[in-house]
Amino acid sequence: MASIFTKIINGEIPAYKVAEDERFLAFLDVNPNAKGHTLCIPKQEIDRIFDLDADTYQALMEFSRKVAIALEKTIPCKRVGMAVIGLEVPHTHVHLIPLNNMDEMRFQNKVSLSKDEFESIAAQIRSNFS
Repeated sequence: MASIFTKIINGEIPAYKVAEDERFLAFLDVNPNAKGHTLCIPKQEIDRIFDLDADTYQALMEFSRKVAIALEKTIPCKRVGMAVIGLEVPHTHVHLIPLNNMDEMRFQNKVSLSKDEFESIAAQIRSNFS
């Protein structure tokens, strides 16, 4: 069965997309640790990050780097944290989280955003992505 991320890639489930190319997609996490929390995924559904071939792994890291730079231009923060945990969805994904304190990285404290706020943030990140 296709993962929820594959359903997003296929357009079956909506998402607040911030960046996309032929191999990867970045979109806002709908249950964010902090404003701007973004997920970067390969379009190919592979469960574990270290099961990616070397080229795809390196390309995902470079794509994530570009998204993180756009995120830093958009969301005021001390830095963008990165985590790869992968237990909740069986599809490789990189969390990029704008950080001002360590609690924002702990996946315990969540922020609530309206649909308009998600759309505005996604548009701002897209405009800063190059």
